[in-house]
Amino acid sequence: MEIERKFLVADLPEDLDRLPCDRISQAYICTDPVIRIRLKNDCRFLTVKSSGLMAREEVEMPISPESYAHLLEKAEGNIIEKTRFRIPDRNGLTIELDLFHGAFEGFVMAEVEFPDLAAAESYIPPVWFGKEVTSDPRFQNASLSRMDQDSIRVFMTLLTIS
Repeated sequence: MEIERKFLVADLPEDLDRLPCDRISQAYICTDPVIRIRLKNDCRFLTVKSSGLMAREEVEMPISPESYAHLLEKAEGNIIEKTRFRIPDRNGLTIELDLFHGAFEGFVMAEVEFPDLAAAESYIPPVWFGKEVTSDPRFQNASLSRMDQDSIRVFMTLLTIS
């Protein structure tokens, strides 16, 4: 079970260049249910996720470069490109700060994964977080993958309003 909350980011932490990060590229074979392939640095994964916003089932398995290339040919929509920084949280959790690239350049989102619903519901985000978007399906990566250019332009305006 994956339990996470998502937030827009008001201010970037100053020391990002000193934090561990991963370069991520992900493509979607299907968005209902979510079937995704991901290239994370030099590792490749196939992920299946159930429906849901804050809590949902997730199964992830490594795949070979050949399998990844084969599945990438079947992917639809936008390929999501981002750099993910891992930031230790004061509660012993990890903040995953995503800086998006390509069509979503300028979009920054923080995700925090929790061990259970009680921890998720009682979490108090750091002051540098902005608006919470956990319950807004537009901020799921699968939704981003389905957007056309006009939808992306509208989506990006939400970031300046929020």
